[in-house]
Amino acid sequence: MVRILLHGACGRMGHIISDLADKDDSVVIAAGVDAFGEAYSAYPVYHSLAEVAEECDVLVDFSNAKAVDGVIAYCREKKLPAVICTTGLSDEQTGSLHAAAEDIALLKSANMSVGINLLLNLLKEAAPKLAAAGFDCEIVEKHHNQKVDAPSGTALALADAVNESLEGGYDYVYDRSGRREKRPKNEIGISSVRGGTIVGDHDVIFAGEDEVITFSHRAYSRAVFGKGALEAAKFLAGKPAGFYDMQDVLA
Repeated sequence: MVRILLHGACGRMGHIISDLADKDDSVVIAAGVDAFGEAYSAYPVYHSLAEVAEECDVLVDFSNAKAVDGVIAYCREKKLPAVICTTGLSDEQTGSLHAAAEDIALLKSANMSVGINLLLNLLKEAAPKLAAAGFDCEIVEKHHNQKVDAPSGTALALADAVNESLEGGYDYVYDRSGRREKRPKNEIGISSVRGGTIVGDHDVIFAGEDEVITFSHRAYSRAVFGKGALEAAKFLAGKPAGFYDMQDVLA
């Protein structure tokens, strides 16, 4: 059984992961950490990582970007594998994750959904054929009105999947309001919508002459991210040091 240290235990995703873990005989939440949360009856919750006394096999982080530096330092010190699910990280923090992966097993993915990660693979196969046929690529992402980063990390990952399959020859454009010109061929437009309680919608649109092909993913519940996080934790426990992502989990 994989023993999980859940960082951000009392947040929305922390509650979801706890509920999912209760129904999964292959994992257990050994302890949680949340600076502002209250204790669960099922497992102890501490206000800081330094207070944790339980033996754990892997840390799962669903907190906020400001806390990730401390999580990385703790996991490197304890030689504890880590699944980092927090979004909105800076370039410097992303670099720190890769550096930490020299010492520990570390998994980071722009989106923990199995469906999104399968979509990334589909895009890598489809994009070169559609680009050769003259199709333009646009991405529209929609999220709830509490999301602070835009575009979403998932939208950028989808754009990267397309761009990498096209040998990196495309520029990303987030706003066309300040220019008056026809659309260049070598760009991927990325648009963000924020409103209500939208969990996460992503459309990758390939627009050609007289036809449009759209790859869509809709998350109807945050549980899809929790399920992916638990699968990642089970995969990562016991793995050697290195940088992993959800593509490794699905392989």
